[in-house]
Amino acid sequence: MIIGVSGNIGAGKSSLSRILSEKLGFEVVYEAVDENPYLADFYKDMKRWAFHSQLFFLMKRFDFLKRVDSEGRVIIQDRTIYEDVNIFARNLWLLGHIDDRDWGLYQDSFETISEHLKMPAGFVYIRCSVETLMKRISTRGRDYESSASVEYIKKLNDLYDSWFDELEPGRKIIIDGDRLDFVLSERDRQTVTRQVSNFVSRLSAGVQAKLFDSC
Repeated sequence: MIIGVSGNIGAGKSSLSRILSEKLGFEVVYEAVDENPYLADFYKDMKRWAFHSQLFFLMKRFDFLKRVDSEGRVIIQDRTIYEDVNIFARNLWLLGHIDDRDWGLYQDSFETISEHLKMPAGFVYIRCSVETLMKRISTRGRDYESSASVEYIKKLNDLYDSWFDELEPGRKIIIDGDRLDFVLSERDRQTVTRQVSNFVSRLSAGVQAKLFDSC
């Protein structure tokens, strides 16, 4: 099964994914940030490069989903294709960095490939305040992210909350990223690992029950 680790820029998705791999033995597919040839240019000129950058992420995540075989194992996906569509690309359209014509093409592209997608079994959302996110962005050393404004991060946060609220209750959990520092605190790391382990166990039990009922 695939578990999506979700959260805004600076929330700690990659760190949590790595921890879950080390502590629980889950496989991890990290976000292709360093592979995106448009990302540095995007942060310098969002209006010029927004569509290109988002289309790259859309295709990369689709490529992973069409090839992956998750049967009998747990795969952690560092950000999902649904966040690209419902949060990041949508935010850029709302801000006017993607025009209506390109937004229409982007949505049509997603609708075409969505017929071939299987939604993750569950989502782990690292929810952080804008203040926490801005602090982490400033300290993690990605120069191109330093230009991200408070307004941009806040709008992403609002879209994340709206999107996550609409997900099926039994398929999601929230990690309090303001209170739990799973990167620096071993105690918090154990707490979060336990929360995710219990969540995955419940999802696995539900999948097994459905298979039994279908027999």
